[in-house]
Amino acid sequence: MKACVLEAVAKLIYKDVDTPKPTSGEALVKIHASGICGSDVQRVLEKGTYSFPTIPGHEFAGEVVEVGADCDKSWLNRKVTIFPLLPCKACNFCATGNFALCSNYDYYGSRRDGGFAEYLSVKEWNLVAVPDNLDYDVAALAEPCAVAVHALGRANVPIGGTIVIFGAGTIGLMMGKIAQMGGTKVILVDIDSAKLDFARNFGFNHTFNPFDTDIQNEISEYTSGCGADVCIEGTGVPAGLEGCLSAVKTFGTIVCLGNPAKDMLLTRNAYWEILRKELSLKGVWNSSYSGIKNDWNTAMQILNSQDFSPLITHRFTLSQCNKAFDMLNDSSKFCVKAMFINK
Repeated sequence: MKACVLEAVAKLIYKDVDTPKPTSGEALVKIHASGICGSDVQRVLEKGTYSFPTIPGHEFAGEVVEVGADCDKSWLNRKVTIFPLLPCKACNFCATGNFALCSNYDYYGSRRDGGFAEYLSVKEWNLVAVPDNLDYDVAALAEPCAVAVHALGRANVPIGGTIVIFGAGTIGLMMGKIAQMGGTKVILVDIDSAKLDFARNFGFNHTFNPFDTDIQNEISEYTSGCGADVCIEGTGVPAGLEGCLSAVKTFGTIVCLGNPAKDMLLTRNAYWEILRKELSLKGVWNSSYSGIKNDWNTAMQILNSQDFSPLITHRFTLSQCNKAFDMLNDSSKFCVKAMFINK
């Protein structure tokens, strides 16, 4: 089969590799769509994966074409997407169903081979059924959608409340749209005017660029001087977090989910905001996937009821992997979600 293999940092090679064979408890998935996450860009171009060679990719969907021993045969020929984390199922977090916090987890696309390939053998436990009418590329949005669902669950926005999302990327846009579906008033903040233009076309009426306007004044006016009930930090940069601290109301909540590329340093005045407003700060790590709470089931229902296909702004073949990453590494190029499509 063909795959995009990361052999070293910044050395992604499209090449022939052995097609995997499903072992006991596994299913062989023919991958039809694989989303490229911002973390993939960092892994491929800057940080590397945990070992080399590795096939990256953790947002993917496809069709089960073969099952191994002890794998339910009813999965055959079904559309699926994949929860990418493989928990140890032995630690204290796994014992309580908090698999995303597993102390000794494995992960498709970073710690083991992932979805930038034509096929992948996947543990049955990680398979998520996809409705027959849902296209593979949209189904491959399940992972970021599940993270958005999880973050909103942590946010606990009051009915009719206001949420300000700093960062109009894939997850920020999905989060905003899901919040709108529940009647929440949404404000999007980003320094990329092209992303804000896209957001307006995607149905968001209140979008602000801090370089062009006084967003604190705009948010204050929009909330009658109270501030936002919840602010989401989705940028991973100190300015985004400081913006949240200024925009949120007293006794409000800030949810942090942006992956930081560097240290998240706060000014003294920003830290005072936490104290004087008696704020609640919450973190988000991945998504819930258990019998107790399953963000992936919710995400699949949302993807099947709301059109998120416009978020996929760029499509590539696996053979164009280096072209795709060159584009994503060019800050002058506009992109929401880029995806590899396999016929």
